[in-house]
Amino acid sequence: MPGLDIRSMQEADIAGVLRIERASYAFPWTEGIFRDCLRVNYTCRVAEIGVVPVAYAILSVAAGEAHLLNLCVAEAYRCRGIGRRLLAHLLLAAGNAGAGEAFLEARPSNTSAIRLYQSLGFTQIGMRRGYYQATDGREDAIVLKRRID
Repeated sequence: MPGLDIRSMQEADIAGVLRIERASYAFPWTEGIFRDCLRVNYTCRVAEIGVVPVAYAILSVAAGEAHLLNLCVAEAYRCRGIGRRLLAHLLLAAGNAGAGEAFLEARPSNTSAIRLYQSLGFTQIGMRRGYYQATDGREDAIVLKRRID
């Protein structure tokens, strides 16, 4: 997408990130979680068009592994390749940080995210029962993995 810039998330970005998060999820992350991710130096990125944040992602890298903790694109900007570019950016950063594998969880109901992850080489390796909070109790998580070259 022309004009898309991916950069490091700053504390000043949290308000805009929270707007996207709260509009996208029934059980959103809190401001404190985002602040903690910045504090512990996770790879936190914001994608913006001009000065408008349109997506964000959080990645943890440790012991040769990367774990995608959160990736979200604002509804009005979905299906435009922004999630793909953001995830590719994170995988490159993970490889540069020494990670050989990347992991993530996804709700089985989030079929568009699963298709994106699979298109970038992620494959299902397991299931976490009752992993996510849901309006009617708990929802499982599909665990996906890919090698980082």
